[in-house]
Amino acid sequence: MELKKIGVIGTGTMGNGIAQVFAQKGFDVVMIDIKQEFLDTASKNIENSLLRLVKKERLAADDVPVIMNRLSNSVNLEDTKDCDFVVEAVTENLAIKLEVHKKLGEVLRPEVIIGSNTSSISITVLGKASGRADKFIGMHFMNPVPIMKLVEVIRGFDTSDETYAITKELTEKLGKIPVEANDSPGFVANRLLLPMLNEAFYALYEGVAGVEQIDNVMKLGMGHPMGPLQLADFIGLDVCLAIMNVLYSGFKDSKYRPCPLLQKMVDAGHLGDKTGKGFYTWERHKISGINYN
Repeated sequence: MELKKIGVIGTGTMGNGIAQVFAQKGFDVVMIDIKQEFLDTASKNIENSLLRLVKKERLAADDVPVIMNRLSNSVNLEDTKDCDFVVEAVTENLAIKLEVHKKLGEVLRPEVIIGSNTSSISITVLGKASGRADKFIGMHFMNPVPIMKLVEVIRGFDTSDETYAITKELTEKLGKIPVEANDSPGFVANRLLLPMLNEAFYALYEGVAGVEQIDNVMKLGMGHPMGPLQLADFIGLDVCLAIMNVLYSGFKDSKYRPCPLLQKMVDAGHLGDKTGKGFYTWERHKISGINYN
């Protein structure tokens, strides 16, 4: 089956990035979210992202309206009924994802594959909720989606070989590099990344060093392009906490216990770039100060 129309459920940072890369590669895309204002913001963010590519001479100016015309939006999940493939990118919350996938399983044609952009939640559990576990797969994009090449392609317990092959080919059509993984808490990327970030939270919490010092050690000493605390702000501290909780719950190992400082910051609403304050103070995606030294 030729894939022509793609559904993207959830239009936050990841969702609008995923919608953009599909539209850039010639797919028609319908974006679904619970409020029209979220969809309007996503459309504006995509247009701004494309204009930045034009400014960097990586995209022709004439291509922007063509790409934007491939995008449509709706607040009704049933408007995915004519999609050939769907990617779910809603908030990293199990209950919400289960509800979405149950509804998608009822709305979509029987042959349509569902890919979840979850960063840590079990593909097997979500696939069962969809009622089409053999046609369910993890499709974990990296942020920022238009730039990063990696897509973790995660098999659930019942994911078929055909589903994997179709998803792998689709990923490659997007100009991304698929890396296969099996279903396990955090998969590969976040099982490795988040414990490192969590250890940086503990180093700050225990007074080993300040924010800038911790980040500089990893940038100057380990060659990381971004320090762990700045990266956590960029990811979203609420997302970091959610992933750590999945790891802690899944493995029952104390090494995955979320740092109390992370929990306090999330409770306070200091989520990083998205709220303007985290380990750093943020203004329009630029650091303007350092907090929690």
